[in-house]
Amino acid sequence: MIGTWNILTKLKPGKMQEIAEQIQNTTLQIVALQEIRWEGYGHIRKKDYSLYYSCNTDTTGQFGTGFLIKKEIEKNILGFEPHNERICKLRIKGINHILSLICVHAPTEDSDNTVKEQFYEDLRRLQGRIPKYDATILLGDTNAKIGLEDAFSSVMGKYSLHKESNGNGELICEYAAANNMYIMSTKFNHKKYIKEHGLHQMETHAVR
Repeated sequence: MIGTWNILTKLKPGKMQEIAEQIQNTTLQIVALQEIRWEGYGHIRKKDYSLYYSCNTDTTGQFGTGFLIKKEIEKNILGFEPHNERICKLRIKGINHILSLICVHAPTEDSDNTVKEQFYEDLRRLQGRIPKYDATILLGDTNAKIGLEDAFSSVMGKYSLHKESNGNGELICEYAAANNMYIMSTKFNHKKYIKEHGLHQMETHAVR
């Protein structure tokens, strides 16, 4: 099973181990992480898990993406590609397909348009290198609100926490349409608790 988590790390000693222990208590085997906030990129192997990370190469405290992988499936990893602090890719052998998992942390809604354009250009460039026969899954924090507009019905289901998309929601829907992907987080109904208490942002998973 695959999940995603914006961990909001504060670079405290032992923080990543604490996060890993929480994931160990779930059925998730791979978790895409955002806001690791380390420096550089690499691979850390522990007793029960491995961490692949892609962060800013010049400084700590700036975004950072990666994947935490439980030990039992690490043998299926075919490769990891760090791109920058907002995007990285993991390639893994699945049961029936080879999976290319892209972890993203998109700019916020109020970010400058040039920053958003660069993010999506980087994403297109990375995805363009993925073999056509791979099953591609885009997951992470898109800072998007996906609405129920008819204009996006070809890439989404009938469930959402929002009636109208924000600008970032429109961008991810347009990206999904251009790349023959589907926004899976709108495929199922969300728990009543989440609906009543609201959600600051919707985690968007797109699958090709």
